[in-house]
Amino acid sequence: MYNSKKRFTFHLTMTNSLSSRGTKASTNVLRVDMAKFFEASQNLYHKNTNPGGTFPLNLAENKLNWSMLREKIMEITGNNDIPDWVAGYTSGQGAPSFREAVANFMEKFLTKCPADPEKLAFSAGATGVIEMTSLVLGDPGDVAAFPAPCYPVYKQDVSNIAAMERFDIVTHHDISDLKDGPILDISHLEDTKKRIEENGKNFKILVLTNPDNPTGGLYPYEHLMQITDWCLANEVHLVLNEIYALSLIDTSHPDIRSDYPNKVDFVSFAGIMEQKKSDYLHLWYSFSKDFGISGLRVGFVYSFNELFIRAYNNLNYSHLVSNHTQWVLEKVLEDEHFLKSYISTNQKLLTEAYATVIPTLKNAGIPYVPSRGSLFVWLDLSEFLDRNTQEAENELWLDLYENTGILLTPGQGFGHSKKGLFRMVYPYFSKEGLRVAMGRLDRYITGKRT
Repeated sequence: MYNSKKRFTFHLTMTNSLSSRGTKASTNVLRVDMAKFFEASQNLYHKNTNPGGTFPLNLAENKLNWSMLREKIMEITGNNDIPDWVAGYTSGQGAPSFREAVANFMEKFLTKCPADPEKLAFSAGATGVIEMTSLVLGDPGDVAAFPAPCYPVYKQDVSNIAAMERFDIVTHHDISDLKDGPILDISHLEDTKKRIEENGKNFKILVLTNPDNPTGGLYPYEHLMQITDWCLANEVHLVLNEIYALSLIDTSHPDIRSDYPNKVDFVSFAGIMEQKKSDYLHLWYSFSKDFGISGLRVGFVYSFNELFIRAYNNLNYSHLVSNHTQWVLEKVLEDEHFLKSYISTNQKLLTEAYATVIPTLKNAGIPYVPSRGSLFVWLDLSEFLDRNTQEAENELWLDLYENTGILLTPGQGFGHSKKGLFRMVYPYFSKEGLRVAMGRLDRYITGKRT
């Protein structure tokens, strides 16, 4: 069925003339599943031309609604003259007209509260924003804490340039504890602060992702307010990453609504920032996920801290977004009718894709966290481990891929305590493709159990 013959070989020169940083980077991969993703992407499933192809469901890309946005971008570039400012230098925060357009977009679609364009600063993608924020807020050796499980590459994002350290806050062991959303509480924060300081370190930043990566959980307003008050009292910078803010699931869908006895709505952290007006509160966003344009590299930070924005502006020129990209996206954001249609269509497609995956997991008895947003399903395949080790988890991950062509994100690097947990990215294929993938997964599970 699945054909996995393509392999890639990388050759490193034996003579090392690199810095210590370069030497480390040459041997430490960005993430353990990246090479397998590029391998799988050369052999993608297609109903007619490649029915035995692969399903790389590990990289956080939304492919469901690109055709709609591509058509809009082609219309803009075909019918508008490029303004002169695109060819020259502009502010390190981003072009003024682009910041105005994004602030307007935030108010109407994202934050639902006033947004000041002077409090915005843009970098090339979410990675650039995280790197720059870490560089401005943290000193080498300072600690950025993340509730586990959490996006693995945060570790490199805060350490590659800023040399900050990542600390994983373990709040649970079994994923059933997350059925109603994140459970980070004040006792977890107090314990984290104590442990970091006992090691002679400085707890500088707490980062929450809302909706969460990988669980898809949401932080209710009251929960966010409690965490905010603790951070302000302890002078810890609180950053909310809202990169999946518009990638929300319709939990009333008939195939999944039984998973949601309690209604939880997404509430942007910007409202709390507007209320507190504190130098310790910040918001991240990128157009990569909600708009499916990771390759365009557009992310921003929003902050009331004037010194932070000033420093960001002065350090950001190596991370600037292309002026042409800013202009194109500015024109997209000016069309509110298009945005309403795009966002509603995208959420409908996300919901349908998610509802295609969940019945298979439920019928097969595979534990998972009910997602309310993001692009992920966080699931538990630990019953198939022959031993509770990272090596066994990686072996299961590769066995699933080699036998089904389904490539998930392995749990390595997410910071959780249990082995055998995996992340599935469900909007990389259409519903029709997902049904084929779920059929393969179901047969694999049945085979493992028998």
